[in-house]
Order: sequence, then C-alpha cells, then structure tokens
Amino acid sequence: MAAPLSRRAFLKRAAGGLALASLSPPISAFAQGVATTAGEAVAVEVNARALSSFDLRDPSHVRFGSFQFRSGLMLTSPFRKFGGLSSLHLDAAGENFVMASDKGDWFTGRFVYDGPALRGLADVKSAPMRDRSGNRIAAKGWFDTESLTFNGSIAYVGIERVNKILRFDFAKGGALARGEEIVLPAEIAKLPYNLGLEALVYIGSGHPLAGTLLAISEQALDTQGDIFAFLIDGPSPGMLRIKRSNGFDISDATLLKTGDLLLLERKFSFVSGVGIQVRRIPVSEVAPGRVVDGPVIFSADLGYEIDNFEGIASHTTAAGDTVITLISDDNFNLVQRTLALQFTLVEP
Repeated sequence: MAAPLSRRAFLKRAAGGLALASLSPPISAFAQGVATTAGEAVAVEVNARALSSFDLRDPSHVRFGSFQFRSGLMLTSPFRKFGGLSSLHLDAAGENFVMASDKGDWFTGRFVYDGPALRGLADVKSAPMRDRSGNRIAAKGWFDTESLTFNGSIAYVGIERVNKILRFDFAKGGALARGEEIVLPAEIAKLPYNLGLEALVYIGSGHPLAGTLLAISEQALDTQGDIFAFLIDGPSPGMLRIKRSNGFDISDATLLKTGDLLLLERKFSFVSGVGIQVRRIPVSEVAPGRVVDGPVIFSADLGYEIDNFEGIASHTTAAGDTVITLISDDNFNLVQRTLALQFTLVEP
C-alpha cells in the first residue's frame, strides 16, 4: 500500500464517482453459492453494472495504445468484506478467478460472459486467509495482502505490511488451505513501511528462469530512483531494479505466454492528476543486478473509466486473443469503485 495520496485518497481528492450516469441498467446478481465447511467460506452476492465504454468522452473510441476495450463491470455487494481487491488470478479460460483483498480475505468464483463481454460474477465465495495454525492472518497484524501468483495449485501471497510471503496449497481445501511462510532474502524485510511487496509473478517452465518467484516492491527505491525487485529461488536468485516510469508506482504484474512481463502501474499527484499505465518488459531481460525497463503500451487518466487498479491477469481465448483483465481496489471507500475491465492486447 502506497502513501496516502497514492492509495487511500487515490480518487477521493480527484473526481469521485467517475460518471456513474454512463453505466447501463443494473444486471441481476449472479453470485449465490453455498456456505462450506464450518461456515468458514461463505457465499457472497455480487451485483454488476455494465460499463458502456472506457472513454467517457467518446464511446466510439475503443483502441488505447496496445489495448482494445472489450467490456467492463462495476461491482457492488451487500457483503461488508467485499472490496479492497488488490490482486487477481484467472484460469486458462479466463473464467474461474481467485482474488485477495487488502484485509486478508480470499474471494473465489467465476466470471460470466455474454459472448466476448463480461456479464457478471457467479459462485462467489469468501474465506479469511489463515496461517499454518489456523489463525486468521489479519488478527496477527498481517494484512495489506497485495499480491498473488500461482504455480499450479500453489498460491503465493505477498503481505506488504510485514513484507512476508505465504504459500497456500489450493489442492488442500482451496480458500480454506492454510498458509506457511517461505524463506525470503534478508533485504525484503528491510523494505520501507507501506511501500514494500506489491506484485508477485511465478515464472514457470519454458523460461530460463523457470522455478523463480519474482517479487516487486511498490516504491522501494535505490539511490537512482529505481524500484527494487527480487528473484526468489530458481536458477539465478538475487536482486534487480525496475526503472521507475513517469512517477508511477507498481501495483501488479502478469506474465504473458509470449514471455513478456506486463507491469500495472498507477499514480496520483496534484500536478499531473490520476493515472494508470501498463509497461511491457521481456522476461528474458530479467536477471540479478540488472536495471530493466520497457515501453508504456497503455495509459489512461480521469477522462476514462479508471479507478485504483491493483490487479492484472491475462488469458488466451479460443479464438487466440490475448485478453487482459484489470481489477480495482476501492479501499472500502464510498467514493471509489470496484471495477473489472477487459481489453484485447493488440500485437504490433
């Protein structure tokens, strides 16, 4: 979690609401589900409103850099813990999801589509994250669960407030699985308060760094102003840096099938306003000791349907399209919104 102006007040001091009038009529709730073991996982009702366009000024505008708008939803729920969504994992079909909230809760379910367009969420359930002893991690002061990545059934969750990473085996109970701390480089414990672990990416087979967990800080900077990142385990563990771009802070990342890394970034300032951007970096350039950078392939400001986007995921459709999904963290703030947006990645 960033300093107050870049997170808790991300939109509160900018332009609250962002054109609710542009939303289409409400879509009925999809998420009903059933409660599971001992009531620890509960069904969550989620309502969705379709976003008619991404550009608030020109609905016919659908191409934004390398992104082409597909569809979007504004999500609301009577479930008081729904919100604060800071990370997103999707299955290969782009349907089943796992998300983590800031407050140490899991949300699982599936996206419902009408053709290529998002229609709503279904079968949504929530459960608190627990440690190996069964204690709620939030009760231990382990919250700001900002980052999530999977290696098969193994989920890794980064906890920014204490700069720890927990390992959960979803084959053992899904969201009811218990987490165990993994051993981390000593430098991670020294990351600045509230600016630490913000993005995790597991690099799987087919890459030179296969078996590596890439952990990226939000705004832990070196003397040159570049962002610290860490390669954990794998063939070449160590530290590297990511060139800071345009004053943006990193909020999440995803690895494409092509082997490129997409970095989701956001900023707030009174001078330049609110914005989000996505950079593309070949994972082949990622190595200990390096400073890596890549071009901005997507950017947007308050003229578009944006909010505090903190989760990014990618999947490939049956037609071969690479789809990028973004999810926003409303910080449990009535001024902010939970948005789910999808874009097609347009290759050069």
